[in-house]
Amino acid sequence: MSSTKSSPYIIAEIGQAHEGSLGILYSYIDAIAQTGVDAVKFQMHIAEAESSEYEPFRVQFSLEDETRFDYWKRMGFTLEQWKGIKQHCEGLGLDFICSPFSNLAVDWLEEMGVEQYKIGSGEVNNFLLLEKIAQTGKSVILSSGMSSYEELDNAVSFLKERNVSFSILQCTTSYPTQPEQYGLNVIQELKERYGVSVGFSDHSAKIATCVAATALGASILEFHVVFDRQLFGPDSKSSLTISETRDLVLAVRDISAALSHPIDKNNNANFSELKQIFEKSLAVNKKLPKNHVITFDDLEAKKPKGFGVDALRFQELIGKVLNRDLNQWDFLNEGDLFK
Repeated sequence: MSSTKSSPYIIAEIGQAHEGSLGILYSYIDAIAQTGVDAVKFQMHIAEAESSEYEPFRVQFSLEDETRFDYWKRMGFTLEQWKGIKQHCEGLGLDFICSPFSNLAVDWLEEMGVEQYKIGSGEVNNFLLLEKIAQTGKSVILSSGMSSYEELDNAVSFLKERNVSFSILQCTTSYPTQPEQYGLNVIQELKERYGVSVGFSDHSAKIATCVAATALGASILEFHVVFDRQLFGPDSKSSLTISETRDLVLAVRDISAALSHPIDKNNNANFSELKQIFEKSLAVNKKLPKNHVITFDDLEAKKPKGFGVDALRFQELIGKVLNRDLNQWDFLNEGDLFK
């Protein structure tokens, strides 16, 4: 990441939720800018450069596109439109991040002046694209959704040989992802294996997933955003709504603040006043005469601390003899006992 504003770095992905409409896309940018995320992410699909009429639908969701290729054509924007999109994001204080799916898309993104690249899960083995991006000298966020460790090892070696700065996202390519598929354990595995920043790309449509990933050390979070999960589109059911995104950001920032301020459990100096209020002193629970031998059944603990012997010392007083009469509920002090 070249311009991380916070940790974790939070990326809200519009992806294909714009349905090929600039108006809808700009509405998403405006809404996302109010949630507190760091960046907004897009996918740059240039149909002729990345696809063909033979590409099958991942999910047969489209009612207006005869082929997947037709879908990509409908979802595309011109280079000038993309420049306007990036400018609008940055004008609202959002980092612009985009996943290219062709070398031509990289050329466009370079002309737009992007600072970093996101590699989608399906492109980890596309070394032609990785080479194109490596030649830009820009940093990379690599998603691991469909990759085995062997495939990731190869991609990581490829990037390292070219001195590309990169981070990796744990990701499960399943929409929506079920709890058994999150792979939260992989966050630490990736850290130990590659020694780079590791994040979590989520498709669960749940706030708790990214909160858990943050607690487990994810320094980047990415998730899809949609106005309503009932909207048309391939990612709607695996996305968060705008209001959920706002809640997620608040929760994640709180967890991050907690993690960056570890507590010394041995230092409880700040609780001295509260301890005076909540902790207790020993008292007697009945009227007792002088020369009475104190038993366990004679004792009660009452607030506040400091008016009698501390309750934690009760064993020291059992068997001791009173040197004066005590009334019920009187505090019990060492001065009330024969030496």
